[in-house]
Amino acid sequence: MERGNEGTGILTTRTGLVIPSDLAFDDWADAGFRISRLVDSFAWCLGDWLIYGQERYERRYAETVERVGLEYQTLRNYAWIARKFPIGRRREELSFQHHTEVAALPEPEQDHWLDLAAEKGWSRNRLRIQLRNHRRAAQRADRKAAELPRVRVSTDRIDTWQKAATELNTSLDAWIVQALDRAAAQALGATGGQR
Repeated sequence: MERGNEGTGILTTRTGLVIPSDLAFDDWADAGFRISRLVDSFAWCLGDWLIYGQERYERRYAETVERVGLEYQTLRNYAWIARKFPIGRRREELSFQHHTEVAALPEPEQDHWLDLAAEKGWSRNRLRIQLRNHRRAAQRADRKAAELPRVRVSTDRIDTWQKAATELNTSLDAWIVQALDRAAAQALGATGGQR
C-alpha cells in the first residue's frame, strides 16, 4: 500500500520511501521531521497497545504479540517506558528516547530532568551526558563524606533526640549533624576560630 506525503510526491511503502528526484530541500527536511515524529509516536503507541493487551487479553496476549513480528525485548521495553510515563506525564516536545533515559529514576527526578531537557532544548544525547555528569558529581560527593565514629549513648538520649528531630520535621541523622554544626560554630566563635 502506498501513500503520498501531502503533496510532496513522497510515497510511503511497507519497505521504505519512494522519493521523487526533484524533491525540494524544504520538503525533504520536513519529511525527515515527520518521519522521526512518527517513529517516536509508534514507540509510545506500541507500549500502550501492549499494556492494554496484557491487562485485557491475558491468555491470548502472548500469541498476538508474537504475530506482530517485533522482537520481544523491544516490545517489553516499550511497555515498560509507557507504564513509567502515563500519557499525562509524557512530554510531547521530547522524544520517547528522552523518557527512556530517565525512566529508572524516581518520579520526581524524572520530572525534574525532563523539565530541564524541555526548557533547555536538550537532545537525548545531551540529556544522557547531563545525567552522567550529575551521577559522577554525586559519587564524588559521596566519597568525600565520612562517617562519624560510633558513640554509645543511652536509649533515653536517642529517644529524646528523635523527638527533637521529629518536632523539627527532620530525620535523626540530619538533626544530629545540625546540632553538631551549631555546637562547633559556638565553640569556634568563643575561641575566635583558633585551635
